[in-house]
Amino acid sequence: MSRRTGQSGYIEKSGKWWVVRWWMDVEGQDKRVHKRAKICPTAGRGVLSRSARERRAREIIAGSGADTEEYFNKIVKQEVSITFREQAVLWLERMRTRKRKPIASSTLELWEGSLRNWINPQLGELPLSEINNAALKSLVATMSKGGLSAKTIDTYSQVVKMVVASAVDKEGVEIYPRKWNHEFMDMPVVEKAKQNTPCFSAEIMSGLAACKKERERMVFILCGATGLRIGEALGLEIDKHISPDFLTISIEQKARHCKVEGRVKTASSFRQVDLHPTIATMLRRFVQGRKVGFLFTSRNGKPIASSNIIRRHLHPALKQLGFINPHTGTHKAGNHAFRRFRNTHLRNRTACPEGLRNFWMARADESMDDLYDKIKEDKVFRKEWAEKCGFGFELPSVVPNVPRTPEKPVIEKAA
Repeated sequence: MSRRTGQSGYIEKSGKWWVVRWWMDVEGQDKRVHKRAKICPTAGRGVLSRSARERRAREIIAGSGADTEEYFNKIVKQEVSITFREQAVLWLERMRTRKRKPIASSTLELWEGSLRNWINPQLGELPLSEINNAALKSLVATMSKGGLSAKTIDTYSQVVKMVVASAVDKEGVEIYPRKWNHEFMDMPVVEKAKQNTPCFSAEIMSGLAACKKERERMVFILCGATGLRIGEALGLEIDKHISPDFLTISIEQKARHCKVEGRVKTASSFRQVDLHPTIATMLRRFVQGRKVGFLFTSRNGKPIASSNIIRRHLHPALKQLGFINPHTGTHKAGNHAFRRFRNTHLRNRTACPEGLRNFWMARADESMDDLYDKIKEDKVFRKEWAEKCGFGFELPSVVPNVPRTPEKPVIEKAA
């Protein structure tokens, strides 16, 4: 490539014209060929001075692309150009092991699924150099026809862009830079109003708080009263994250697929959340004297799976309570609806200080005022407001009592 940059060309007369000649690579040929282009007439109208002719010659050569890295990679290196599928494998491995801004395992699984189910079947065998606006437009049309939402199409398209951008030279410069044109691709517009997670009403939350299953009932109550993400709640360990008085819980890890991940979603997610005394009393009663282990544990001592909570307990309970998701028209909703309920309660139904609400809900600081706000360090003040704010739903007056192991009936022997 170093021999193909900085060409000034050779300027000469050809009949009534000044022309410039330069070397240019040709697709399918090993040797370069001379190209020629007119600069200006040798006399009369439009004639240029010597310096102007030289400047114009350089502009013509630059406009041809003969000296660019992109043209070189496209024409000269095309026989060794890797496919999109091969580059995607390299990109995923790099994302999985990178130290700067590590990627969550859930995000990696999302990317792998999009490549496997949608992107690679259509673009996988194409040379990486051929992944352009036209190729992505075809993929967008396929995904739209397949019934994917606008948000999902946008997310999967970002994967394609990141794979193409990951091909860099030894200097870290993109080999195939692209200017993506969403208008040309007919990319669907993501409407934020349709992306909102449904929010449970106080009546629905009160119904979930009366769930017959003790463990799941406590999950629903704790998530609704604190706004914890489901992974944060399932990753709580009694001896590490719950204060002796049960009034404060510390978020330091999360659980996913029954495994603990020593990370949380964002830096602001490392926090302490204060409980209302009534919720703390219920939590103490639920623990029943246990000193160690996960708060919500399976029989083998591991964290329970969030999918188990959603499919087996939350969805059936919502169906029984008559809940309708306004975005899908079904009774189904995810665990994030608990978080929205808590945020709505604190924001609209209480006088909770904004700084404290942002701290409890793990919102990042947006201004210097947020950065200097020391409200999060005042534990007494936090606990007072935790009691003032309440939790926004009713708890059952009589807690359903379902024994963990059913007692065997006593059969009297005949005399």
